[in-house]
Amino acid sequence: MSCGLGAIILVLMLVKLDTDNVSAESDRLREDLARLEATETDLSARITALLREKAVSAEEVEARAAELARLQAALARERQQIAARQSTARALEQTITSIEIPEKPDVVETQPTGSENYIVGLRVEGARIGVLVDASASMTDEVLIDVIRRKNMAAADKQAGPKWQRTRRVVAWFLARLPERSDVRVVAFNDQARPLGDVVRGSDAAGLGRVLGDLDSVTPSGPTNLAAGLSALAAFRPTDLYVITDGLPTAGNGGYRSLNPFSDCSALWGGSTSISGACRVRLLRHTINNAGLGSARVNVVLLPIEGDPQASHEFWKWTAATDGILISPAASWP
Repeated sequence: MSCGLGAIILVLMLVKLDTDNVSAESDRLREDLARLEATETDLSARITALLREKAVSAEEVEARAAELARLQAALARERQQIAARQSTARALEQTITSIEIPEKPDVVETQPTGSENYIVGLRVEGARIGVLVDASASMTDEVLIDVIRRKNMAAADKQAGPKWQRTRRVVAWFLARLPERSDVRVVAFNDQARPLGDVVRGSDAAGLGRVLGDLDSVTPSGPTNLAAGLSALAAFRPTDLYVITDGLPTAGNGGYRSLNPFSDCSALWGGSTSISGACRVRLLRHTINNAGLGSARVNVVLLPIEGDPQASHEFWKWTAATDGILISPAASWP
């Protein structure tokens, strides 16, 4: 019994001795618990903040994804519309290219020469068109010595002269551009006037062909009597006149001996075989004043020749007064 009691007393003593240590340990545990709780609270707050940010980011991503999907859908619709328009355009293009346009042949065919095939400002127009073609000796060549040389040649050599060949092309150029509803009268003149063909309509290919056929039979020779050519057109009463020449007239219709301005121009009434430049100027002005053209618009195609410096000025005054034009075309035209 005494031994058992002693053992119990010993245990009680040991328990009493560890009471202080147990109390200190408890305090430390409480402190550690407090720190852990504080850490837990902080971690919870951080986790909550992170979860909140993640939620916002997810919403933003969803919004951006929705906007992207909307834009992609709009782009797809636009592409469909573009494809539809391109398909329509291709269909229209095929329809247009498949349409056969009836070609209307030129009444008079001329060889194309590129940019020289037209002259700026010169238009063939008018209800009644008169064309005067100078067929004098000077219309064979540009150089006087060559003109003189051809005067003694055969008719075929005169017709083959380079300037006369060009004159024929100029006439064809005009006839090829006649308005269909216009009437035209073509007259060749040297010392006398010669109508070429009949009065024809611009759409009459056969009639215009006869005009060109008559022109082929003309031989350039003799003086330049512009008054004779204008007289031949008087009854036709042209609204528009086109004169193809190379210089001032050298002859008239007579009666100049009694006219004071021509008292010293003996070539006009048989006293001389040559005529001065001053007399030719007076002769042109007199011819114009007595032409009886009314309100006809006059256009002049002035081909080159040596020794007639006043021609361009005088013809320009004539055309300007009638609201027409004077042209001195390049050598490559037409």
